[in-house]
Amino acid sequence: MDDEHDRLLRAAAFDRVRALSRRYDDLVPLSAIKDGFVFNGARVSFGSFFNGIYRAKELHGPSALAIVTTPPKSSRPAPYEDTFDEVAARFTYRFREASSDSLRARAQAESDNRTLIAAHQHGVPLIYFRGIAAGQYIPLAPVFVTGVDLEKRLANLEVGLPIADTTGDGMVSDIDSRRYATRDAAYRLHQHRFRHAVLRAYRTRCTICSLKEASLLQAAHIMGDRHELGDAVVVNGLALCAIHHLAYDRNLVGIDPDGVIHIQSRLLEQVDGPMLKNGLQHFHGAQILQPSRADERPDPERLAQRFEAFQAAA
Repeated sequence: MDDEHDRLLRAAAFDRVRALSRRYDDLVPLSAIKDGFVFNGARVSFGSFFNGIYRAKELHGPSALAIVTTPPKSSRPAPYEDTFDEVAARFTYRFREASSDSLRARAQAESDNRTLIAAHQHGVPLIYFRGIAAGQYIPLAPVFVTGVDLEKRLANLEVGLPIADTTGDGMVSDIDSRRYATRDAAYRLHQHRFRHAVLRAYRTRCTICSLKEASLLQAAHIMGDRHELGDAVVVNGLALCAIHHLAYDRNLVGIDPDGVIHIQSRLLEQVDGPMLKNGLQHFHGAQILQPSRADERPDPERLAQRFEAFQAAA
């Protein structure tokens, strides 16, 4: 475990990333993370984000403070093969590899890896910055290294409880609590990746009304995530503003396989204020906004199945 100085430093770091998560609805810009946090009147860094594993020089002990998985660039995979094991309910994190074959680069990489191993040996909590998109990260804290495989060069990570596991007594939560917290974190990461991919494909516009205020846009599933075709992939997604997302989920709005918008007949017959007229009735028979890339356009098979549900609801 950490000494009291290091425990308090980690607590200050955790408080800061939680505040950032609340401020930015989980998805924190790198520019805000680079501001670091204040401890004992001085500013402490969260790291450069270039090396992946970071131990703050202000720490007394040998353990890392933060680890990073960088976001993928365009359609290319991320440089780290970090994954989530659904069965074991844990993340796997690859050791850092040297940036070159030089002795200095290899020594630096192994030095960083030792700080990750030390976090396991001493049972101290970390911050895990998980990249979602360029310059955007979701911080998870506290995260514990619950296992290290030196042969495979990877560490197992589990999300701890924000209060119980940061008191100085080490990791006191039971495995079921950590599994729940880790699965919840993985789900949030998954949904944020889906939202980013869908909004990017639709150029941050509602596919029905073309609203481009990002804070009011959501990524809707065509087929629900419990359906066999409900994968969180762009072709199963639609960028919708909040009201059209709700209307789509309630089968008040339907989209057929040709991308034509349909409004339930009972709404078409109603006479009400401008929201009904301009926000719903106006779009009956119009075409949805489509992604420019053909491989990102909504899957006609999924649209057809969902449209059947819309028709049945009538």
